Amino acid sequence: MSNKTKSRAAYKVRLYGQFAKVGRAVANSRRLEILDLLSQGERTVEDIAKEIGTTVSNVSQHLQILRESGLVTSRKEGLFVHCQLSGNDVAEFWQAMQRLSVGVSSDLRELIAMFVDNRDDLEPVPHAELLKRVRAGRVTVIDVRPSREFDAGHIPQALSIPLAELENRIKDLPRTGEIVAYCRGPYCLLSIEAVEKLRALGFRARRMVDGLPEWRAARHPVVSKE
Repeated sequence: MSNKTKSRAAYKVRLYGQFAKVGRAVANSRRLEILDLLSQGERTVEDIAKEIGTTVSNVSQHLQILRESGLVTSRKEGLFVHCQLSGNDVAEFWQAMQRLSVGVSSDLRELIAMFVDNRDDLEPVPHAELLKRVRAGRVTVIDVRPSREFDAGHIPQALSIPLAELENRIKDLPRTGEIVAYCRGPYCLLSIEAVEKLRALGFRARRMVDGLPEWRAARHPVVSKE
């Protein structure tokens, strides 16, 4: 084997080894849940642990693997470590991985059909249609994610009404016109539950077809309080 052939072989081993490192980082359901959460905005380790229902120690171990793979970065501020995705391309990678998974997994499609599709007489609103309505002032948009995620980025003119607060905030919503709710993504149930509640109370309500990360990836305007 010539030196050039050996060099080429060594290059391929290192190349695919680095690809595999990223693959191993995302080959864990908890780490995918963390990526999904961070696609909404920066969070502390403690916030992540509380949100996904595990210990700070467990989250820290997962974050170390995600940092080593280059998918996540972190910074320390006082006593707290703040984490975020290393770039928009990571959020787009996560969205592409979800689309691919749905395309190749019949089990996943059945799961989504059970929890999402079977409830989608809610007539999801496409991005382009919602953007036109927002610009024309013909719709009330509500963000039903936690307020921290709203502050990190939201659709212009959207109201922050977390799902848990919806019933107590009904007075903030107009009885005339249409309301469109959105949340974290196409498989998040927050907006579906919000629309079901609003319709039960007599409001005209629909949900956006997916969530804020997909809206951002489509290069639609996003505003932030941070």
